[in-house]
Amino acid sequence: MRAATREPDTRGECGESDAVMDTDREPLWQEEPAARPRMAEPVRTAAVRAVIIVALTLIQAMVAFLNTLAGSWLAFPAVLSTVASTVVATWGVLDVWVTRQVWVQRNGVRSQPSSTARELRRERRRARRQQRRESRKASSGVDRAAA
Repeated sequence: MRAATREPDTRGECGESDAVMDTDREPLWQEEPAARPRMAEPVRTAAVRAVIIVALTLIQAMVAFLNTLAGSWLAFPAVLSTVASTVVATWGVLDVWVTRQVWVQRNGVRSQPSSTARELRRERRRARRQQRRESRKASSGVDRAAA
């Protein structure tokens, strides 16, 4: 796959491209990393399922509404099934939220270097090391005095 360039592509007699050898051209676009990481696979699956269920529920609600306006005998069953579908759609959306919470709890979150929690852990470790050093110095001084 080739990025589009500002200069037109010149082809030789047999279709070979002269642009393949030209490396100093600037591409029209540049790939940038995503702002946020992708959703976890189970969360993405639940989200797709929820979107499909909600879309079908909205279509069903529209059919029920139009049947009601037309005075069709299908209006009553359509409204009842729309109410049931609304409950299922609510469950689908809650499933996305619960699946995400479970995934984060099981797999943890990525710790950022600027994380406040990480800095607090470093400070506590430093304080514990300092305490151990002081207690070793004090205990070695007591042992020498006793000898």
